[in-house]
Amino acid sequence: MRYFELLGFQHVILFIFPTLIFMILLYVGLSRSHFTGKNAEERKKKIVHSYPADLKSRNSPFPLILVLIIVGFLIWAVSYTLLTGILGVKI
Repeated sequence: MRYFELLGFQHVILFIFPTLIFMILLYVGLSRSHFTGKNAEERKKKIVHSYPADLKSRNSPFPLILVLIIVGFLIWAVSYTLLTGILGVKI
């Protein structure tokens, strides 16, 4: 007798999808490091702020891998919450 009705399905999802997502994110993260625009090279070189101890701040493009990780986490969190509620799984 199984105490959790969807335990087998949850294990499949927890094993397959994070692996596929990790492989896609790794590929994209290694192939492109950031969004490139018209002024991407200029933004990487131009110093916006200078701080003590010779620290400098630039307005460089945000890395694509971080954008995908943040968006993926938000999608997963919302869908996990909704599907847990819709399917009626007791945590």
